Amino acid sequence: MVRRKDIDGSESVPCFYGKELRWKREEAGLTLLQLVEGSFYGQSHLSEIERGERRMPRDLAEHVDRVLKTDGFFGRRCEEVRKARRAGHAWYFEKVLEAEKHAEVIEEWCPTLIPGLLQTGAYAEAVVRATHPLEPQEKTDAKVTARLARAHLFDEDHTKPEYWVILHESLLRHPILSPEAMAEQLGHIAALARRHRITPQVLPWNCGAHPFMLGTAMVMTLTDAPPLVYTESLHTGDTIDDPALVKDYRRSYDRLRAAALPPEASLAMIEEAAEDYRNGKQRL
Repeated sequence: MVRRKDIDGSESVPCFYGKELRWKREEAGLTLLQLVEGSFYGQSHLSEIERGERRMPRDLAEHVDRVLKTDGFFGRRCEEVRKARRAGHAWYFEKVLEAEKHAEVIEEWCPTLIPGLLQTGAYAEAVVRATHPLEPQEKTDAKVTARLARAHLFDEDHTKPEYWVILHESLLRHPILSPEAMAEQLGHIAALARRHRITPQVLPWNCGAHPFMLGTAMVMTLTDAPPLVYTESLHTGDTIDDPALVKDYRRSYDRLRAAALPPEASLAMIEEAAEDYRNGKQRL
């Protein structure tokens, strides 16, 4: 018999919440399936909440409190857990943090900076500091740490998501860091590609008019829910689930991908740009 792995409640607020949930469920003698019966959620969803991997929806928390007779404990605490899960991130990014962990495929286009999932610590700090120049250093550090933690999606023991990214060529030539740090940033992207964890494509600077000249997009194809699109501007972001709008973004992204260089040529360009920075021969 395989021994179930215990949950370390000291690891984080969501893990503590999940451990309490499992303890109360087992104290009541209920299985996952029995506890979710009568709700709109499946047992896998509840299992991920118990492991601290997924947020507790308010309606499910209220259902759990009714079944377990816990006097509203899980309903009262679920908002605190949600806040803890998004620590270091803007409130409007919460749905992305949840969705990207369950995505089959993530496809991203961010023409003005390297996307957060691919940023090194130096690049992330430069971007955060430029956006919030007067905030205390500890706030900047928390945002950088939270951003870098998202890259656990690319750890060796993960097979998902499949991540495609289209980078504008100008990002390879825009030296927002020192040459050494820019070489490290581009080398990091190349290393992920060489490990077959991401597929980058580069949109040439002289490609002319292209299908996605306005805005950003992160298209997420999910395992257990309809696809989502996240788009962001300077101080706000929006998660889109309307099927017609998602379809429009999907079509524009596919056309943009057709205008970009193939993955092999794109990787060669990224590695060449990194080498140029290392040798002090970067092209502007």
